[in-house]
Amino acid sequence: MVRLTLIARISDGLPLAEGLDNDKAVELEDHKHQAKKLIKRLSQERQTVNRMSIDSGKFSFHIVIEGVVCYMTVAEKSYPKKLAFQYLDELLNEFQRLYGQQIETVARPYAFIKFDTFIQKTKRLYLDTRTQRNMAKLNEELSEVHQIMTKSIQEVLGQGERLNKMVDEGRRLKEDSSKYARQAKDLHTQALIRKYMPLGVVILVVLLVLYLRSLFY
Repeated sequence: MVRLTLIARISDGLPLAEGLDNDKAVELEDHKHQAKKLIKRLSQERQTVNRMSIDSGKFSFHIVIEGVVCYMTVAEKSYPKKLAFQYLDELLNEFQRLYGQQIETVARPYAFIKFDTFIQKTKRLYLDTRTQRNMAKLNEELSEVHQIMTKSIQEVLGQGERLNKMVDEGRRLKEDSSKYARQAKDLHTQALIRKYMPLGVVILVVLLVLYLRSLFY
């Protein structure tokens, strides 16, 4: 069944609403943490697909990205993918209807937390896959569901961690390069001083002698 639901702004990862759940299972808490990491990863990368499923142990993350908003739900891996995406589509349509004009302007997290009421009401409709309503939905032909990309959590977050390491390494190399450039410039300046200082001292002495002679003669 559908367990956890998150709605976030994909441009910066700002959480907008969450389906509150009283289930405190350690396993689900871990997936809440993973869900937030996935939102952050998706906000950092340019997405070429707007629907995907990510498997993690006994659970799957189902994701729909529409405009600047990411809709994500966590369900048991055995839960029908078709129902999970229809559930997200219902949330998407209602969320856009209620808050579509405000999404890009809000600045505080969970600005639309009251949307949890609709999330809970809709989630209850999708709990039992054997109801007549859900059986009818399962029988609907949704060809795009079969084409949804499925990845593993290690593949997605692992790529992100490697990307972060590459970015950090690039940043470190850039900082080192700047530091070495400054050091080289300082060494060059010191070399010029050592090279021309004797000549400067001689010129200064000559000028001082000429000045003193002009005072007495």
